[in-house]
Amino acid sequence: MKIRLIVIGKTNADYLKTGENDYEDRLKHYCKFEELIIPSIKNGGKLSNKDLKNKEGKLILKNIDSMDQVILLDENGEFFSSVNFSNLLNQKLQSSAKRLVFVIGGAFGFSEEVYSRADSKISLSKMTFSHQMIRLIFKEQLYRAFTILKGEKYHHK
Repeated sequence: MKIRLIVIGKTNADYLKTGENDYEDRLKHYCKFEELIIPSIKNGGKLSNKDLKNKEGKLILKNIDSMDQVILLDENGEFFSSVNFSNLLNQKLQSSAKRLVFVIGGAFGFSEEVYSRADSKISLSKMTFSHQMIRLIFKEQLYRAFTILKGEKYHHK
């Protein structure tokens, strides 16, 4: 199964890009991973939060197929330990879906249409992080989940 991460806007900080690239390289040993960067909406600051979420939502939905399993990374999502996340990942990998799609929305979250399309929501923390930092944190947790599933030494209980 392929794993896709859809994000809004590019990562600007070099130190975050370096970390992201490191974990993307590591993930190649476990899965077909791809990141789709949807460009930030031009003049998005002039739109209301709702209008911005709706525009971003249309672009997100355009890149999701009907057979995809979609998991939103959302502050109101379910919390998982790393081990429980690895179990969820394993369950999704065993499903009949062709692709598992994780989505990190824009600064104001997701449109109602994106929420309606999602199969589930997860939260990586009760704390708030920048959307650029969440990309690195998520890629590390995805890598950690695969090492847990393979019984490798990366994760310590």
